[in-house]
Amino acid sequence: MRRAWATLLLALVIGGAILAFAGSTTTDNDPTASLPSSAESTKVAQLQKELPSGRTNPALIVIAKGGEALTDADLAGVTKLGEPILSEDRKAAIITVPLAATGNADETITKVQELRDQLKTDLPAGVTAQVTGGAGFSADLSDSFSGANTRLLLVTVIVVTVLLLITYRSPILWIVPLFVVGLADQLAAKAIAIFSQHTDLAINGSTTGIVTVLVFGAGTNYALLLISRYREELHKHEDRFEAMRKALRGAGPAILASSGTVVLALLTLLLASLKSNAALGVTAAVGVAIASLFALVVLPAALVICGRKLFWPFIPKVGQDGAESERGFWGKVGRTVVRRPVAVTAFAVVVLGILSLGALGTKVGLSQTEQFRVEAESVAGLETLSKYFPAGAAGPATVLTEPAKADQVVKILEDTPGVVQVRIAEQNTDLASISAVMQAAPDTAEAFDTIRAMRDNLNGEALVGGTVATALDTRDAARHDLKMIVPVILGVVFLVLVLLLRALVAPVLLMLTVVLSFMASLGAGSWLFRHVFDYPALDNSVPLFAFLFLVALGVDYNIFLVTRAKEETPARGTRDGMVHALAVTGAVITSAGILLAAVFAVLGVLPVVTLTQIGIIVGIGVLLDTLLVRTVLVPALATLTGDRFWWPGKPQAKTPPVDAGGSRERTDWDSVNRSKLTTPADS
Repeated sequence: MRRAWATLLLALVIGGAILAFAGSTTTDNDPTASLPSSAESTKVAQLQKELPSGRTNPALIVIAKGGEALTDADLAGVTKLGEPILSEDRKAAIITVPLAATGNADETITKVQELRDQLKTDLPAGVTAQVTGGAGFSADLSDSFSGANTRLLLVTVIVVTVLLLITYRSPILWIVPLFVVGLADQLAAKAIAIFSQHTDLAINGSTTGIVTVLVFGAGTNYALLLISRYREELHKHEDRFEAMRKALRGAGPAILASSGTVVLALLTLLLASLKSNAALGVTAAVGVAIASLFALVVLPAALVICGRKLFWPFIPKVGQDGAESERGFWGKVGRTVVRRPVAVTAFAVVVLGILSLGALGTKVGLSQTEQFRVEAESVAGLETLSKYFPAGAAGPATVLTEPAKADQVVKILEDTPGVVQVRIAEQNTDLASISAVMQAAPDTAEAFDTIRAMRDNLNGEALVGGTVATALDTRDAARHDLKMIVPVILGVVFLVLVLLLRALVAPVLLMLTVVLSFMASLGAGSWLFRHVFDYPALDNSVPLFAFLFLVALGVDYNIFLVTRAKEETPARGTRDGMVHALAVTGAVITSAGILLAAVFAVLGVLPVVTLTQIGIIVGIGVLLDTLLVRTVLVPALATLTGDRFWWPGKPQAKTPPVDAGGSRERTDWDSVNRSKLTTPADS
């Protein structure tokens, strides 16, 4: 008991110290900060610092009068901000306000808000002014996270609380795992703060939200698995400390393997060319490691301190039947599956295959105006601008070259399809900066085609950068990361499964089920986005993140099931071992899956399309893994392959117990298992 109290107090003291002194997270929302130094837009961003005005992120003010022509009096109050450029019909005007480019999100939000406040007082009645452009979009995107992570945490806590109450049907038991996981989440958030202060990781506004979801989801799953095994052992042991030791010996390896798989999969993002991906990989891996540490160290201490009465009103008693009796729902499911493995396998594969078809025709890549789920002034401003000016005026390309080549570069740009206006913005003795306005709206396929055409036509005579070029380079880097990292994730997870199970057939089959589950969830999510939510495409980062989270987290449930099956196989045989494993883990894994899916769905409270898409796809995938793959497909495949499921390994038979006379009891487990699974028709 003293050791348990010491463990709990030590965790509280260390946790409290970190929470008190770690400070707050510093985010970097500069898009080029995430790109590799070799990217052309990154080179332009660095060279811009040498120009007289330095590197800027311009705010574009769009002034209009509801379709009426603007008068000089209408514009008199805003001329101090810059020289207005009027449309041909004088129904709109734009003013460019150069703001210093900075990755500091709060600074950008403040400057843009000051502009918007000033414009409200400087314009006569009937005249509107909207701030858009690079600075406007950056401010609105960053501002969408202001307070959002707090809302995310609050909604996550509520969802976890409700689901734990439903799972345990106890008015007090849910408090312990929620407190332990909540403390782990806060420590993970402070770890992110420390990384943001003392490393060059490109941590942005979404990092904390995603890590919160991962810590709560994974941490609660580990807690559910441990508490379930602890309750099972309390049916066998009067001493709760002995029951906890048995529970840790039984569930601990599965939790370590599961968390280790997730951590290693997340760390594969260190191979990404996008620094924001690498930052998420490191911070999320640390968060999951903290969650597993608390589940294996702090949670057991808290549970044994509270004693059996923590489970009130369903207090486990020695000799009482639990899920291990195989009389419950999941025991019946397991026996049904192993009787008809071929039909069950075919059914599961057909369902997953049909869902996968939803991915056909899915587009990847969202424009600036498609990033938000809420109204944003920058989006409305771009729509107003597009009525009277080329839409590309909101994000002109910045082209850098030598001053001696400036006129030649201007001529090449003017002859490039999709470019409607070119001018030399500024220059010094070494560099000339040329602004090229495109016809297409920023971050659209047409705008990207124009950027590529400019780069091809210039043929190394100049560098093309700016917000649209940065978005194009980011998309290309994201696609490169997807192609490179996906095979590595598969390799890492497969290797962990091989080492854990000491088999080859089982890991191959488990990997196939997880990949098929991902394809089905991606297809189902894509269909929903197109036909229900009316999203035109997936964001560039969604396929990689969805694959990472689904493979790493989805294989967790297979690990929980199959490690228990392997534990039971020496005494029961492969088929009965799988049935027993499903019986004893079915309820807890189902609860864990539903909880994890619900937690990921909570990402929808953030007003950014990217996180909504990740949350929905991962939520669907986790439900498929929980309710179909782990429940039906994996037991069916294990039954079809039989003992070959563990090839080339073979679970060692347990030593038979000693009977009262001192001799070893002998049981022909194979014949027992065959008799259990033999129907009268078989006889």
